[in-house]
Amino acid sequence: MELLVASAIGILTAAGLYLVLRLRTFPVIMGMSLLTYAVNVFLFASGRLTVGAPPILQKGVETYTDPLPQALVLTAIVISFGMTAVIVMIALGAYLGSDDDHVDDIDEDDTSGTSVQGDRA
Repeated sequence: MELLVASAIGILTAAGLYLVLRLRTFPVIMGMSLLTYAVNVFLFASGRLTVGAPPILQKGVETYTDPLPQALVLTAIVISFGMTAVIVMIALGAYLGSDDDHVDDIDEDDTSGTSVQGDRA
C-alpha cells in the first residue's frame, strides 16, 4: 500500500510541475491544484497508513490511527480552496485586462532586448 501511495504522490507532483510550467493560466491553476493534492496525500500518509483502525486511543485498542495528520490535511484542504479561489480571480482579472491568458506577458514598450519571448504556439 505504501508503494501505491508513494507512486500516486510522485505522479501528482510530476503532473503538477508539468502543468505549472505550461505558461497559461488554466494549466497553471490545475498544476497548483495537483501539487496541493500531492502535499495533502503526503501529509495524510505521514501518519502511517492503517486500515480499519480507530482514530482515537481507547482502552483495549492496540492499533490506532494518528489523528494529527488528518486534521492537518483538513486544514490544508480549506487553505488550498481559498488559495485556488484567489488565483482564479487574479487569472480572470489578468485575462479580462489583457485578452490573453499567457503567464509571461511582455510589455509592447519593452525595447531593452533583455526579455525572451515565450512559446506562443
